[in-house]
Amino acid sequence: MERAIALIVEDESPKLAHIRRFMREIFPYVSIMDALSVSSAMEAIDDNEFDLLLLDMSLPTFDVGQGETGGRPQGFGGIEILRYIEMSGINLQTIVLTGYEAFPDETGEIIDLDTLRRRLVDEFPGTVKDVFHFSSSLEGWKKSLKEAVSSILRSKSNG
Repeated sequence: MERAIALIVEDESPKLAHIRRFMREIFPYVSIMDALSVSSAMEAIDDNEFDLLLLDMSLPTFDVGQGETGGRPQGFGGIEILRYIEMSGINLQTIVLTGYEAFPDETGEIIDLDTLRRRLVDEFPGTVKDVFHFSSSLEGWKKSLKEAVSSILRSKSNG
């Protein structure tokens, strides 16, 4: 398999470590970079050509550092990144991995994961491949993620 580069955008260290470990185990030929916020993700996307994006939905505006709060926490910071990708005309297949099973939308209405998946795939049809619920205590996301990443990487190497 040909080398590939993935960007993981995740601000929670344990979740990031879990996803990195899984990706290295299953896809050892994939180099992994990470970003911890909306702004560092956009910078990484501008500076590199990624084959795959694994994206959290809830992200801070800026990286959280010593004495830094990370700016405004954004429940849908991931959508800001998806809009940036679309606006920039970048072809970057994305899988959303979220620890939440439901989200308040712009109107305050609570939407479940299936509704979020439909909305993201409809709004970003060339970008969002799928949306999965991440849980460090459950294994289901791993099978789903493995299938989705394999499909993206296969289409990249055939295309």
